[in-house]
Amino acid sequence: MEKPYSDGIAAIFEVVHRLRAPGGCPWDREQTHESLRPYLLEETYELLEAIDSGDDAKMMEELGDLLLQVAMHAEIAAEEGRFDTAQVSEAVAAKMVKRHPHVFGDRSVANAEEVLRNWEHQKMDESRKAGSEDSVVDRVPSTLPALAWALGLQKRAARVGFDFPSPAAAAESVAEEARELAGVSDHDRAFEEMGDLLFAIVSLARSLKVNPEDALRVAGQRFRRRFAAAESSLRREGKKFSDLEADELVRRWEESR
Repeated sequence: MEKPYSDGIAAIFEVVHRLRAPGGCPWDREQTHESLRPYLLEETYELLEAIDSGDDAKMMEELGDLLLQVAMHAEIAAEEGRFDTAQVSEAVAAKMVKRHPHVFGDRSVANAEEVLRNWEHQKMDESRKAGSEDSVVDRVPSTLPALAWALGLQKRAARVGFDFPSPAAAAESVAEEARELAGVSDHDRAFEEMGDLLFAIVSLARSLKVNPEDALRVAGQRFRRRFAAAESSLRREGKKFSDLEADELVRRWEESR
């Protein structure tokens, strides 16, 4: 059977166009920008998991699934006469050229940090010329998971000069917030202080150039492996965690490393 699509990047866009066309797939034809939202989020997380696994085949597959989502949204917009896939590609290409004058122009930069600062200042200038008075932090989507949102807020603020002077200063902020949390007994105050502590931890991670989302995910994976190993060991002995004294629980946990 001859392939019903071209080679290369155009392939998925041609397939999606056929799926959405009259006589195409009933499910695909019913989809809207809104109905596809959960799939876009799901595919993003599956790609992150594939990146963490280091499995190239899985990563390629998940990148394809994410590209499928882009193709679906662009096709829906084209059907509505709003924009098409060519405009999507050309618009982002033009934006990247404009925001990389050190590559496509005559500006020079010292390092990646300067690139990010220049990027942020350029976006601010573009926003002001467009008549917007939004803060730089207003451009961080509030729909992000809380940890990623906090990191985004801090990164934007840091690029315009609002930041701790050193990791040590960020660590002291974590210690201070922990002390404040330990000293409260009121639930509402504890809720507020816990938020401040988590926000400070994100700031410390950023100061150390550690992505807190990735660090927490790896810690969760490590906990899952160790817990499963300890649980399996107890099961073979006909025991449960609730059967153990505190000292024995600690010992078992250390043995599961």
